[in-house]
Amino acid sequence: MSTTDPRPRFVSGAPRHLTPAPRWIADELLGGRPVAGTDTPPVTIREARADDAGDSGVAGYRALRRAVFCVEQGLFPDRPTADLDDHDADPRVVVLLAHDADGTLLGGVRLGPARAAHPDIGWWTGSRLVVAPTARRRTGVRVGAALVRAACARAEAAGVLRFDADVQAAGAVLFDRLGWTRVRDCEVAGAPHVTMRWPVTRVQDLVVATKAPLGALVGGLGPAGFVGDDGAPVPGTDVVACCDAIVPAMVERDPEWAGWAGVLVNVNDLAAMGAAPVGLLDAVGARDASFAHRVLSGVRAAADAYGVPLLGGHTQLDVPAALSLTALGRTDRPVPAGGGRPGHRVRLTTDLGGGWRPGYTGRQWDSTTSRTRAELAATVGAIGPDAPHRPAAAKDVSMAGLAGTLGMLAEASGVGAVLDVAAVPRPDGATAGDWFTCFPGFGLLTADDPGAPAPDAGPAVSAECGELVAGAGVRLRWPDGEQTEAVTAGVTGMGRAGAPAHHPEEIR
Repeated sequence: MSTTDPRPRFVSGAPRHLTPAPRWIADELLGGRPVAGTDTPPVTIREARADDAGDSGVAGYRALRRAVFCVEQGLFPDRPTADLDDHDADPRVVVLLAHDADGTLLGGVRLGPARAAHPDIGWWTGSRLVVAPTARRRTGVRVGAALVRAACARAEAAGVLRFDADVQAAGAVLFDRLGWTRVRDCEVAGAPHVTMRWPVTRVQDLVVATKAPLGALVGGLGPAGFVGDDGAPVPGTDVVACCDAIVPAMVERDPEWAGWAGVLVNVNDLAAMGAAPVGLLDAVGARDASFAHRVLSGVRAAADAYGVPLLGGHTQLDVPAALSLTALGRTDRPVPAGGGRPGHRVRLTTDLGGGWRPGYTGRQWDSTTSRTRAELAATVGAIGPDAPHRPAAAKDVSMAGLAGTLGMLAEASGVGAVLDVAAVPRPDGATAGDWFTCFPGFGLLTADDPGAPAPDAGPAVSAECGELVAGAGVRLRWPDGEQTEAVTAGVTGMGRAGAPAHHPEEIR
């Protein structure tokens, strides 16, 4: 970036344990393309910990807050700590500081978890946005707008699913212009404010990218009551068949893991149908025999780990990388995704062990490669033929993520869903945004009557975390009672699954 570039620049000066702030914030969000021939000095936005009073930038930011909020506006008494609160002492809270080329502080904003004394569940607030009086009419860049845009990008990079700010009434127009939504009028320090919300569309974007085209392509396929399910009961038998393919880019990049994952996703599909696995078939495409061997090594390792026979398949060389598997299982009482109804409680049963798969941080959680055969069998059999209780509806969490998969279950059932964010089991190493949109290794969503017993899934944990409701889509419910939209309506466009082959009461 040239020294005459007027765009604000973002420099991450945070300690290592804070969520990294990407450098693309400035290029993509704050200034657009450089303006040729301008001599406007650059503005740099850097990050610091809000509780680090020894940082000269943080000290200057606090002094600027006092000058503006206490002296100029009279919102707080004029003393050094008057506008400080619990967020200033929270080590998770960051401040973004805008400086000019000479290092002069132009402004800052504070952001972090909304509740200082509680776990971070993906609900953040922005606050104490302040711009120095001399920088409010700065030529070439609007410091306040730059800080707000940077805060939005920083929050989303931290896996936030809800981002709010109480804005002074006079400044609400700026937030309107930047794309924020007005929630309600409120009062802070005796002055009129407006609660504003930044629309975080991470879940909806994933749904659109992975599942939205399906209705037009395969709508109507499948037996009555099982349209859009993870597998299909074979008519006239007790056999359930599932088929899944692995993205070719993943096969090319990581062939052994792709082979393992191919088995994993198919066995999970059988588990969601309440079927016991009996065998697998694979279809492999590879550029040569060596590459095919690597893919099949992963397939064989996973099949052995789960104790599911590899029955055969098809292998073709001198072609681009490709992998798909078909899994066969048995049950005379398959569990449909479309068996839910309003009032049913939603439950997530998931294995929190393991960690992010190397190379797939934030996207694929590996809870399976470290498990024993007995542990894997317990997860797969959670609602299987031998389970003491089988829910009314079930679906395994896959490409659409937790919230998107719940949207698919709700869509098949002809209802909507509400997910209690704070009640969702989540590993310590995953942000809310990542966990709600990743592939979790083993994750089973079920819907059933209130008080129904939890599945026994070995090492996996299980918790009620929402309910099915009249309507469509998925909403996230937060501890303060607020609800935010995660999925706007149907996910796949396939619609309701219709009447299942068995009455829901018989599928228990």
